[in-house]
Amino acid sequence: MLYLSVLLARRGDFRRALDGARALRDEGWDSAARLARSLHADRVRVLRASGQRGDVDSLADGLGDLARTVVERYRGDLRRLRAMAKHDPVRERALLGELPGVDDQVVDLFLRETQALWREVAPVADRRALTAARRLGLGRSAADLAGLASGESERLAWLVGALARVDLEHRYAEVAGRS
Repeated sequence: MLYLSVLLARRGDFRRALDGARALRDEGWDSAARLARSLHADRVRVLRASGQRGDVDSLADGLGDLARTVVERYRGDLRRLRAMAKHDPVRERALLGELPGVDDQVVDLFLRETQALWREVAPVADRRALTAARRLGLGRSAADLAGLASGESERLAWLVGALARVDLEHRYAEVAGRS
């Protein structure tokens, strides 16, 4: 999920980010430990074949650095980061932000998706989800969206993910027409 968040935070088509994450997984790099053991040239090849654009060499380096750091600090398991933070959402955000290539946008994307499991971080809504919520008249904050989801982090994760997709795919008219 973390390297998908890194890919999604890059400019460009979100479908390429999904394709890139799938390609990395299909190559067998479905854990930090496996990705950390991969060769730079192989990551570059897989990312280019999946349609990644721009500085793919730097992206491959960044993903390798991120995976190695997660392995070194947390033995490849971000649940250890969560435990180290004692389930404090402010500390979790700070520890995630210390990882190479992980900025505030990546943290928001990661926590948007993991809030169903990391319930203490809820409510989380990234920029895209909040843009869609405002345009659709659903609220202006993550707390507003949590109210719509009855405060349930699983429902909230689904809602903010769906709103982000509405914004990414520019499907406002379609969604507004159904209400």
